[in-house]
Parts: sequence; C-alpha cells; structure tokens
Amino acid sequence: MLRNWLVVGLMSGTSMDGVDAALTETDGGAHSRLIAFRYTPYPQSLRDRLRAAMAWARGLERPEPDAEIRALEADVTAVHAAAVRALLADARERPELIGFHGQTIMHRPDLGWTWQLGDGCALARSAGVTTVHDFRRADMDAGGQGAPLLPVFHRAKLGEMAGGDVAILNLGGVGNITWLGANLGDWLSFDTGPANALIDDWVQRTSGARWDEGGALAARGRVDGDALATLSAHPYFARPAPKSLDRNEWSLDPVTGLSAEDGAATLTAFSAEAVRLGLDLCPRRPRRLLVTGGGRLNASLMRELAERTGVAIEPVEAVGWNGDALEAEAFAYFAIRRVTDRPITFPETTGCREPTVGGVICQP
Repeated sequence: MLRNWLVVGLMSGTSMDGVDAALTETDGGAHSRLIAFRYTPYPQSLRDRLRAAMAWARGLERPEPDAEIRALEADVTAVHAAAVRALLADARERPELIGFHGQTIMHRPDLGWTWQLGDGCALARSAGVTTVHDFRRADMDAGGQGAPLLPVFHRAKLGEMAGGDVAILNLGGVGNITWLGANLGDWLSFDTGPANALIDDWVQRTSGARWDEGGALAARGRVDGDALATLSAHPYFARPAPKSLDRNEWSLDPVTGLSAEDGAATLTAFSAEAVRLGLDLCPRRPRRLLVTGGGRLNASLMRELAERTGVAIEPVEAVGWNGDALEAEAFAYFAIRRVTDRPITFPETTGCREPTVGGVICQP
C-alpha cells in the first residue's frame, strides 16, 4: 500500500518571475493534496541576469557555464531555499522531501539537452531535507522531449473527474497541453507554443511593465492579420506530437513597428491561435479545456481562446485546484515517484522509448 508523504514542490517557469513553493501531502499515486502555498518573487536584478544568461546561451550548440553563470545558479538556489523557509514558517510543518525543478535557461530537444539552473545538493544542505532535482534529463536520455512533464500528475489529480476527452492547458511562458481520454493509455501531451513569453517580452519592451495585467493592453488594441499569419506559419505547428520547444523559439520581429496595444493584441491572439492549432493534433476535440498558469488571469487571452477554439474554457479553479500552485505541487509528486522508482514520463507524453523514472536524489 502506498503511504502519504509531506513534500515541498518548487517551480520557477519560463516567465522568470519568481518561485512557487507548495507544501503537499501525496503518495505519488492517486492522492495529492495542497496544504500550503507561497510565492517568492525574484529580485529585478536576478530577473535581469537570467534574461542575460538566456541571451548569452541563445544560438550556442551547448553552452558551458562559466564563473558568472555558476554565481547566478547559486543565487537562484538561494532564492529557492528562502522560499522553502518562508513556506515552512507559515505552515509550521517539516517535509520529508523537496522536489526542485530549477530555472530553465534553454531547452533544446532538437539537440537532446535541456538546462535548468539550480544546485539540488546545495538546496538539500541548506534546507536539511532530501532533495530531488534534474527531472528532465533521464527522459531526454531515453529519446524523449524532456517536456511536458505534468501529464501523469494531471491524470492522477483529475481522477474520476476526467470522464474522457478533457484537456488541461498550462499557460506559463510556454503553453503546454495534456489531453486525456477515458482509458488509462489514451493520452497525449505537447507544447502548444508561446503563451505569456512573447506578450511579457513585448510589454516590457514597450511599456516597462512586467506583464499585461488582466490583458488590459491587448484589449485596447487590434490584431494585425499579417503579423499573426507570419507568427502562425512557423514549421513547429506542422510537427506531430509529442513535441516541445524553447521559450525563445519565436522573436518579436513580426510585431515590431506596431503600437504597444496592437502588438499586445496580436501576440495574445497568436498564443490562442497556437492552442487552436494544437487541438488539431489531439485524437479528439476535448469537450472541456481547463486552464492553469498565469495566462488564465489574462481576460483577453481567455476570450481569444474561447473564440478561436470553440471549446468550453474554464480555469482549473472550476475543479477545485489552485492554478498558481499546480506546477509546484506536481514537482512534489514527482519527487515521491523518484524515491519510489515510478516513471514520470511516457512514450505518449514526451516521446521517450519507454516509461522513464526522472530525477536525481541529493541527501542533506
């Protein structure tokens, strides 16, 4: 019989805004219950350094971290350690494990590698708790895309609520979708394309804000059809699933020259159009699309999704989940599956050759 563990899950996504920390009770099987959640923002100086690291790594076949990158990794790890301390001070609990994703700098499935900053062993020492990290590498070594990782967690979390032909759409920096049929082996997942990444980059360039709060900027603009067509013509959309991509696969060139409002409207429409194109790859059209991640708070993006897909769109709160905490909760779940030797990726979800156990264990 599976037992429940108290685990902290940590996630910082491609939006690079900060650390989500979730304290969960989970058995790594059918049970996962969120106990406490805390968000710790990155300092602006750290966000700037992360963007510089992404820019430095872009175009390199396989960048070798230098002293500056190592220092950046130490600082990223320190913020995660502070997030754990703050979470546990609030919850007054002591976990048995930590699941630590780290901060993605580059994701190159075409070259068979992915790069997340974060020193799992340093975090284990700092927190005094066994830590599991480096979740993607084993999948890529087995021929997988290394992403998306969440389908096995989504399937467990939905449980009997699934009912078949339901999809969970995560709108972080990059969008990814988990499609679940009624039967256990009837599932598929893949990255849909940019979600918030291009919108955030555009807003930061044109207004200095970090994101388009509530989609207000996009709501004042008009979609440029030519720019949208250029963005949507990318060959990624014709590739079969499973598939994944790097945050910086697209540039802002097609919207350069547009007003701030029109650029935001066009990029928001593009994020929704990418999902529409992705749904065409699913075995069947989902009857329900549950949306998680920061994009669910963008009213303009949610409206575009509903209009373009013709599917019932709901935030994951409609089924009682916390859309801010969900990814962090998943990495707690994955940590348990690593120490109990159960796979987190599957041929249908990442394209790996066989179900694969992911994660590296660091003792305190």
